[in-house]
Amino acid sequence: MSKTNRWLFALGTLFLAITAGASVLFPKLIGDMMDGVFVYKEGGISKAPDTSTLTEVAYWFIYLFIVQAVFSFLRISIYVRVTEDMTLGLRKDLFRSVTGQSLNFFGQNRTGEIISRFSADIAQIQDTFTTNIAMFIRQILIMIGGLILIFTTSTHLAFYMLLSIPPIIVIALFFGKFIRKVSKEVQDITATNNSIVEESVSGIVNVKAFTNENFEFNRFSTNAEFLKKESIKRGYWRGAFSSFIIVCMFGAIVWLIFMGLGMVQEGTIAIGQLFNFMLLTAFVGSSIGGMAEQFVQIQKTLGAIERVLDLIDTPGEAELSARQLPQNKPSKSLFENELIFTDVKFAYPSRPEIDVLKGISFALKPGNTVAIVGPSGSGKSTIAALLYQFYQPTSGQITLGDTPVQHEWLPVYRSHFALVPQEVILFGGSIYDNILYGNPDATEAQVKEAAKEAFADEFIDSFPEKYQTLVGDRGMKLSGGQKQRIAIARAILRNPDILILDEATSALDSESEEKVQIALNKLMKNRTSVVIAHRLSTIRNADQIMVLKHGQIIEQGNHQELIKLPNGIYKTMVDRQMEPNEYFD
Repeated sequence: MSKTNRWLFALGTLFLAITAGASVLFPKLIGDMMDGVFVYKEGGISKAPDTSTLTEVAYWFIYLFIVQAVFSFLRISIYVRVTEDMTLGLRKDLFRSVTGQSLNFFGQNRTGEIISRFSADIAQIQDTFTTNIAMFIRQILIMIGGLILIFTTSTHLAFYMLLSIPPIIVIALFFGKFIRKVSKEVQDITATNNSIVEESVSGIVNVKAFTNENFEFNRFSTNAEFLKKESIKRGYWRGAFSSFIIVCMFGAIVWLIFMGLGMVQEGTIAIGQLFNFMLLTAFVGSSIGGMAEQFVQIQKTLGAIERVLDLIDTPGEAELSARQLPQNKPSKSLFENELIFTDVKFAYPSRPEIDVLKGISFALKPGNTVAIVGPSGSGKSTIAALLYQFYQPTSGQITLGDTPVQHEWLPVYRSHFALVPQEVILFGGSIYDNILYGNPDATEAQVKEAAKEAFADEFIDSFPEKYQTLVGDRGMKLSGGQKQRIAIARAILRNPDILILDEATSALDSESEEKVQIALNKLMKNRTSVVIAHRLSTIRNADQIMVLKHGQIIEQGNHQELIKLPNGIYKTMVDRQMEPNEYFD
């Protein structure tokens, strides 16, 4: 919370104190009104001859309502502004932290659970700081003010009343801690429920393709039933506690009325004073009861804050990378150095017992093209992930010249790369925005030129809205080939030093592939390129070809070298005119 907002929050709390004070004066004015109408005489109660007190009290009521209205409006306005500023900061910090995490983080945390932090937890924090904290402070102030007035009204009755407060407060504190734990568990179940919804909606094509609507419904229903059961259980505990408070409060009030009426009969207290005392007692009692409810809500919010801050405080990739930078960081460009894999082994954190790469060694020379072929699961895409430093090797080393890649600051290091993946995911904006993603500082002319070089302008211009055509969620409104050409245009706009093509032409027909291959050849010229390919046409001209199998390089060399290997896999593919995917399948 900024210094300005802290002062505003303090000012809002002052206005809250004023409205709380005005509320406490309400019973006092009611008591004064009754004492103005009824007076004690030795024979009992008789009507007072002078009712001028009624007019005076009526004016005080008007002043009281005006103060309440004005300062309540000011307090709410200030609290809303401070809360919105604070939650905006939380949302931004949370989003920056989440997007800054490694891929390992996303492998360990479900998307729906992460989204729940943004929705359910932030909403809980927002509601609490807008309403619950204000009400909690208000109840405390009313309780304190009411107790002061109660003691000034009747010290004798006040001591009777105070006997019932300590045990209630102690029970509320212990119960609040228990409710916090239960509420945290319910919110975790809610997050899991949200995950199922998110996964089903984002993968709706697969759901329908396999006619698994009922399967997903049953999966959701099972979790929703569990959520219902736990929520009801939490409701029972809250209801039990509220009932306990109500019984204690009303029991105490009835007992105090009985004691007070005895004092009225004895003539030691006026009826207006007793009425004032009972209203103040009711105010204090309801404040304590309200405090219990607000306390439960605040405990729930503390759990939400804890989860959000845990995510915000988790160091991101860039921060961890900065900690590893040496004092004398190399200043050479990536383009001027070889990228060298030396006996690299790797296993994914989720499957540490399975080595995907088993001692890979090769060098990417500046300006050269390296093609990687092999069956599914051989480690082709894993090499691309390690080049990007999405993960670090289990053993071995990746270096830029003589310098480990970890000694390059990650954001700068990755800014030299561009990726055209096999499965293109577009963002739900326009075609223009998706191409611009490759270089947000590019001009409109540069975006259109990149689309032209990727042969994407042909289908873009056929749309009524052209570059402003919305692509839909994950690009669902475009065909696979169209999405791939937009991804290639994005890479062209990036103008990287190192280009990674992960089967970038796999979704194109022969005519489109021929056009796009021309664009890719132009893009790869004088640029370090890694081509993970499933067609011989994209492999032949590579400076180096690596054949992978079971995480190992079993053949390595250029086209001319490999076709000379007797009984070689690559030679067999060329001789039979078989594409890599056909051979390995």
